[in-house]
Amino acid sequence: METGIKDFARPVEASAVLELLPTRPRVLALGEPTHGEDALLDLRNRLFRQLVEEQGYRTIALETDCLRALTVDAYVTSGEGALDDVTERCFSHDWGGSRANRELVGWMRDFNANRPTHDYVRFAGMDGPLEITGAESPRQALTALHDYLTTHVDAELLPCTADRLDDLLGPDAPWTDQAAMMDPSQSIGRTPEARELRLVADDMVTLLETKAPHLAAVSSPDDRDRAHLYGRTAVGLLRYHSWMADTSPSRMARLLATRDEMMAGNLLALAARGPVLVHAHNSHVQRDKSAMSMWGHPKVEWWSAGALASTRLGDRYAHLATALGTMKHQGVDAPPSNTVECILHALPEPQYVIDAAQLDIIVRHMAAVPRVSPYFGYAPLDPSQLPHIDGVVYVSDVPHG
Repeated sequence: METGIKDFARPVEASAVLELLPTRPRVLALGEPTHGEDALLDLRNRLFRQLVEEQGYRTIALETDCLRALTVDAYVTSGEGALDDVTERCFSHDWGGSRANRELVGWMRDFNANRPTHDYVRFAGMDGPLEITGAESPRQALTALHDYLTTHVDAELLPCTADRLDDLLGPDAPWTDQAAMMDPSQSIGRTPEARELRLVADDMVTLLETKAPHLAAVSSPDDRDRAHLYGRTAVGLLRYHSWMADTSPSRMARLLATRDEMMAGNLLALAARGPVLVHAHNSHVQRDKSAMSMWGHPKVEWWSAGALASTRLGDRYAHLATALGTMKHQGVDAPPSNTVECILHALPEPQYVIDAAQLDIIVRHMAAVPRVSPYFGYAPLDPSQLPHIDGVVYVSDVPHG
């Protein structure tokens, strides 16, 4: 069995990844079992460079705030700002201090420095302005969209004035109050003003669609893409805040589903522009239903961004799950013989691309393997997300029974 896995395990390279897939994906999603592991981030950077230089990829999207990511993209495309400042301020989830993220952004800027605009690599965020502890105010998204429409369409078509929009938004503090994540009564997501803002956002997004030919004639593709991003984000944030105010048992499931629906919208918009490498937690990019337990809540299930996007894209969506661990297992140097760790332990190098269908053959011949995700109780992939593995294993998410 150990010899068998050596026969179909290949070192991680862009060509090896793409050869495992039935067609060239529009979205290649690289999933991680936990956040902040340097080995995973370094390998992500190397894989993206190979995809850019050898396969023509020009966009990477990370699990970070899509609006903050606009500033990172401005840096990599124009040099606007300073690298340290951009990476420190413009990554959400406290990932701005990551060495690997800084190296990624620096490499992208260097790659673009002497290239024509049409050949630039681009940076994007797939997540909304959300954190596991709360959400941002919809002010930035709504006001930016309103400013764009004010510039390009007749004022009487807008659902409200800028002053009225500001009045409806009110101060930002109630929107960003983290107490609302645990206590629905602290949320302002279902106040009369919040309900009116949802109508305003919907009307402005509709203007983007009904005025599309005119807007295409008077504004650049990048400006239109940003306007649609602001629209998706405003609608999603207002919906998210509304569910934060919900008191039903489905509240947490609704919040998780809403967040991933926002992610899926961003992925599909990026895919329309060209092939994109996405890097996020496996639970956000897997095709299967995701599940998690946290803060004492019962386990909740929802369809991930990957599941939603792959429903639209079919085999033009590909997910590569990763697993990460150590050679030691429960305090001993060699893992038990009936575990996947033992099989992979025999490999001489730590990082491989492995066909999931082939790995599944091995898994089916083994005793049941306990699979426990290290991150917030996310339910693991089966059989892709494997615990306590020496190094990193990339598994092609080819459908199998």
